[in-house]
Amino acid sequence: MPENHARIPDPGHDGGPDTPAARAAEAAAADVESAPVPPADSAPASPAAGNHSAAPQAESAAPSPVFAWLKEIATVVVIAVVLSFLIKTFLFRAFFIPSESMVSTLDVDDRIFVNLLVPEPFSLSRGDVVVFRDTKGWLPAAPEKTEGPFTWVQDGLTFVGLLPDNSEQHLVKRVIGLPGDHVVCCDAGGKLTINGTAIEEGYVNTAEIPQIRNFDVTVPEGKVWVMGDNRNHSADSRSHMEANGGFINLEDIEGKAAVIAWPLNRVTVLDNYPDVFKNVPAGG
Repeated sequence: MPENHARIPDPGHDGGPDTPAARAAEAAAADVESAPVPPADSAPASPAAGNHSAAPQAESAAPSPVFAWLKEIATVVVIAVVLSFLIKTFLFRAFFIPSESMVSTLDVDDRIFVNLLVPEPFSLSRGDVVVFRDTKGWLPAAPEKTEGPFTWVQDGLTFVGLLPDNSEQHLVKRVIGLPGDHVVCCDAGGKLTINGTAIEEGYVNTAEIPQIRNFDVTVPEGKVWVMGDNRNHSADSRSHMEANGGFINLEDIEGKAAVIAWPLNRVTVLDNYPDVFKNVPAGG
């Protein structure tokens, strides 16, 4: 009699039982594997209701036009101050003319720009108009400056070069004798001579006839002899021969006056009259 055996189901394709439940599980797994996976750094979509655009937020964060304008103005001012300070320190400096000693070349209250590159690295020439510090007591002591509520503003603008130096402890004169020059006043014709050559001083104020004040000097090394163009109203080297022989030390010279900058109707480049001195031989 044949033996009865339980029917063994056929294995599935993967060796598992081939049942409806197994096939359903396989189908679900396949669906999960095929579903797209969102990027890890993607943000969940915001709900449509109550969503606000990012554009208004960006506009509100932008700086106001007034702030941008103020920032631009401040930058321009800072750059101007720095440039002015550098120019005043290394190139040019403004000065105020308080006296009539250089009329008619310079009038009272003229503002001039002085080239600070003279006498170093560029050398002086006869006829140059120079500004120098009063280290020999030519001027009376300056009165103590009265302090006002805005004095610091004026001092600051003067320091950076935006205002002229109104200090009365500087003088302005014309260079007549260089180191080694023999300067004499005057010859038989009443003219100044340098190293034996008479000169025709076209820069002297013609409103008055210059008074003769005799002197005979030889300029030492490192010094110059200076005189004002308004000869009858200038306390220059002739008036201070008891102090340093009337000579000015080269180291006291701030620079060469280059231009009249104010008032506007007098703006001009200052001349050193090279033709006046062209025939003067070199000094000993």
